[in-house]
Amino acid sequence: MPDKPSFKYEEAFKRNFGFLNQAEQEKLRKSRVAVAGLGGTGFVQVDALARLGVGAFNLADPDIYEMSNFNRQRGANMATIGRRKADVTKDTVAGINPEADVRLFYDGIAAATVEPFLDGVDIVVDSLDFYCFQERFLLYRAARKRGLWVLTAPPLGFGFTLILFDPKGMTFEDYFGFSPEDSLEDLTVSLVAGISPQPLFFQYLDRSGLSFGEKRLPSVSPAPVMLAGAIATEVMNLLTGKFPPLPAPKMFQFDALLHRYEQAEYRWDAETKRGLRDQMRQLRGGS
Repeated sequence: MPDKPSFKYEEAFKRNFGFLNQAEQEKLRKSRVAVAGLGGTGFVQVDALARLGVGAFNLADPDIYEMSNFNRQRGANMATIGRRKADVTKDTVAGINPEADVRLFYDGIAAATVEPFLDGVDIVVDSLDFYCFQERFLLYRAARKRGLWVLTAPPLGFGFTLILFDPKGMTFEDYFGFSPEDSLEDLTVSLVAGISPQPLFFQYLDRSGLSFGEKRLPSVSPAPVMLAGAIATEVMNLLTGKFPPLPAPKMFQFDALLHRYEQAEYRWDAETKRGLRDQMRQLRGGS
């Protein structure tokens, strides 16, 4: 049986050359990316970034894998049921780049963990679950104070939205139009309006798959795979400075099922919110 080869960073990532040069690859190797949430979107984003050659990660997620994750979460399978998502993600990174430095935050994003989570970080990826509003407020505010970009690409049906938050540009709260007195319904409507001002997926959404009371939204496997490439590309671009980024209020929507791509400059307005609230009430069955 042949000896197991020793790991060589240059050999592992040499096929990147041609699209990345030596200096850019070295920049990725020395960069640390923080990814909050390691479920359907976070795991595949980390995988894509590790295969680009990013050399260090801070990863936060308190959850374990369950069978209900199988339809969309790449790390979920019979062998990982009951295992921490953070541990499985770390093992995946180690299998790609044994030299990578991976720090895990099992308590997720909270007041006590958000500052350590951002220590030494060059860029942040928000892959938190949809309803993690308070965690997002903590994360975006702390990142902005540190001058860190935050990237997010929520899955929407058979597509996704991409939004980049510049620490010197529009804030997370201003983009989504959040107010301190907002109810959970208001926060939900504002978030949906911000990530999908043109709710393309409503054209094929079957509301029987929704359970607002249980905070359960339908999801499918193609979306995380697509958005992982978009996030990895934007992280690479920001770290290497290849092209000028397009931060919020600019946003990008793509739906593979409808063959639609939209690039827009989203501006919050009350009419959008009222219209979307009406649509969401219809999805709830008129409640």
